[in-house]
Amino acid sequence: MTSYRLYKNILGVLTISFAFYSCEDVINPELEVAKPVLVIDAWLNNEPGAQQIKLMRTQPYFENVLPPGVSGAVVTVTDEKGNVYSFTETEPGVYVWTPVGNEVFGEVGLTYELTVREGTETFVSTSRMGRTPAIDSLTFFLQPGGQFLDDQYQAEFWSTDPIEPNDAYWVKTFKNGEQLLKPSEIVTAYDAGFSKGGNFNGVPFIAPIRRAINPFDEAEDGTFKSPYVVGDSVYVQIQSVTEAAFNFLNEVRIQTDRPGGFSELFATPLANVSTNIENTNSNGSTVVGFFNVGAVSGLGRKFKSLDELSKN
Repeated sequence: MTSYRLYKNILGVLTISFAFYSCEDVINPELEVAKPVLVIDAWLNNEPGAQQIKLMRTQPYFENVLPPGVSGAVVTVTDEKGNVYSFTETEPGVYVWTPVGNEVFGEVGLTYELTVREGTETFVSTSRMGRTPAIDSLTFFLQPGGQFLDDQYQAEFWSTDPIEPNDAYWVKTFKNGEQLLKPSEIVTAYDAGFSKGGNFNGVPFIAPIRRAINPFDEAEDGTFKSPYVVGDSVYVQIQSVTEAAFNFLNEVRIQTDRPGGFSELFATPLANVSTNIENTNSNGSTVVGFFNVGAVSGLGRKFKSLDELSKN
């Protein structure tokens, strides 16, 4: 048994012991059935190709099926120059804008308005497309192991935030073509740091953000796998987001990253996340979700051999 597994078992015993000395009654709460709410998922960017907006309804907490799509809506996005992008329903709840020729969606610096007409109601939101710095390079390095971890091969991206302040980003990572989608893998940056007011504008992204592209998955024996091994590929994308979207993503991470166990006693209580979408009728039905238009930059690399490892 490794030291790491022993450490985990000790924590497990403490947690179980705490449970035995607490309430042993099984509680089956009867949750109030809430009225379904419209959800608008509208994250658009200037990558070549089609853009997609999803409409769905919320459902009961214990419902173990995908949320139902909302059909029959009229969905458009209009920029400040008056250009209208019409989104056509291609399957229930999925609305798509398809470019013509070499056309791409969006222009950095312009503001866009989303309009969704569903039934007798209209929902609107606005978003400005911010700039995004280029990713200069991706490197792999060896992180020596310690008492609880074996040697690991990790990746790091290199990019410099613009000199002017107040840029926010969502950093997405794809390992072997699959996006890292765990709540803990939602990576955001404000300028080149973690939060507004950090005065990290005009400098390279700080190391914790550059290295947040490494997945840490457990092996069957309870140890952590090396994030990358020879033969793996990594693709990193930086997408500009508004400050409101930056706050939204952080709220989503906090509300969904729930590992359970003893630590939940000290976790932030669950709460509704924010939205930047509103019903034009202040007395109308509730809407949730988010609308963001962002520019993207990306870079990929394959880990071909140990000779590629950089020195830290």
